Amino acid sequence: MNLAETQRAFGAWLHTGAAPRFGGRARAGLRVYRNTYRAQLAACLEESFPHTLRWIGGEAFHAAIVAHVTHVPPSSWTLDAYARDFPETLGMLYPADPEVAELATIERALGDAFVGADAAPVSAAMLADVDWDRAVLRLTPTLDLVPATTNATAIWRALDAGEIPPPAELLADPATILIWRQDLMSCFRTIDTAEEQAIRRARAGSPFAALCAALVDAHGAEDGVALAGNYLGRWLADGLITDIEGDEPCER
Repeated sequence: MNLAETQRAFGAWLHTGAAPRFGGRARAGLRVYRNTYRAQLAACLEESFPHTLRWIGGEAFHAAIVAHVTHVPPSSWTLDAYARDFPETLGMLYPADPEVAELATIERALGDAFVGADAAPVSAAMLADVDWDRAVLRLTPTLDLVPATTNATAIWRALDAGEIPPPAELLADPATILIWRQDLMSCFRTIDTAEEQAIRRARAGSPFAALCAALVDAHGAEDGVALAGNYLGRWLADGLITDIEGDEPCER
């Protein structure tokens, strides 16, 4: 075999266990290498999803790890990225228990937010000269919106506090979880459909005036204006707004 063929054979064996075309003397060392490789992947998943592990138990979590490592090889140069597809594996393994995949999705998103790009938030004191007819809000790059159909957020909070988690249950209506990093802490909260749509409009570059108009159209003049003001205040308090563009960028 030339070098390229050797590398392909080694990769196939490492990911699938297919018999490698190497001499018998190499097999013992190869087994040690493969066990070490899989142990590193397993450790990555255990570290990334501690609450999910506690929720389903060590034995079930280990079985999920085996399934994931067997069918999903790493696709990035960094081991941190390997955890990103694990919630999808859990969704396939636990189709009747959707809170399992949703709990893992929350953990994955919180981890992604923690290592996301830095962006300093604007402060309320910097808003005096903003032309709100032209203003475009720029939101933090760590922001993520995660769909929810279960009480996975309540389960996460209880597990994080070392308390007995509530039984899993479906939400009366599907919701959205807003996840971001504020200072050095990853945060999340459940938001309603109106706020989700407002955030999506803002993130897509819609001017704040257009966002307000959409809220007025949907909720009436009084309630729409009140919602726009409430959202703006909450987004500022949460550190979600990192810039306000209009005639000139907002100075921090």
